[in-house]
Amino acid sequence: MGAEHLHDWRQGLASALEWWRDAGVETLQEDEPRDWLARPAAAPATVAAPAAVTAAPEILPTTLEDFVAWRMGANAPESGWHAPLIAPSGPANAKMVVFSDMPCAEDRETLMSDATGRLFDRMLAAIGLTRDSVYLGSLAVARPLTGRVPPEQEARLVQLARHHVTLLKPERLLLFGQAAEKLIDGQADGSADVNLFGCTTRVVASYHPRFLLERPAAKSEAWKHLLLLTRGSQ
Repeated sequence: MGAEHLHDWRQGLASALEWWRDAGVETLQEDEPRDWLARPAAAPATVAAPAAVTAAPEILPTTLEDFVAWRMGANAPESGWHAPLIAPSGPANAKMVVFSDMPCAEDRETLMSDATGRLFDRMLAAIGLTRDSVYLGSLAVARPLTGRVPPEQEARLVQLARHHVTLLKPERLLLFGQAAEKLIDGQADGSADVNLFGCTTRVVASYHPRFLLERPAAKSEAWKHLLLLTRGSQ
């Protein structure tokens, strides 16, 4: 029985091999020959990603003349606002600097023109000053169409304005408008002596003259602000 069973197994295997051979399946069906004994190729080394390039810190002009020229040039943040860029005015060694938030709607060549300018001149005269004796600048050197400093550009404009005032190193600084108050981190209630511009500066934030034209009742409060600036808190 065992011999007969073994004979049947061998006969079946031979029959199967013969069938596959007749079908043509007797060689390795690949385009390229394969070395089955070869070791697998090592995985390619991972190439490290290049280190991120750190942007060089911006270097702003270090003289007042060069900085003002830069602020009036094509690299100024306001150059794309489609509005005239209005330069600051006044002596570089002025003891008092006035910074507003932006030019007024009627300003074309100088800050504080027309009715706003006339009121501004009267405010200066009340404390014994003239426009020619103060340095007048603005946080934004152009007026945006919305009449408000764009929030997404405010921090940049504040940075530039602080650099501007640092080049001036004034004894007194008068700020007009809420956006301009950001120059002193919001310390705008009353007066403050700050050391943000390379020297100790008496700073007072007050109402913009254009606001006073609309709200004459606020003039008395603005007068108190001017007294704080010129006489101190005593």
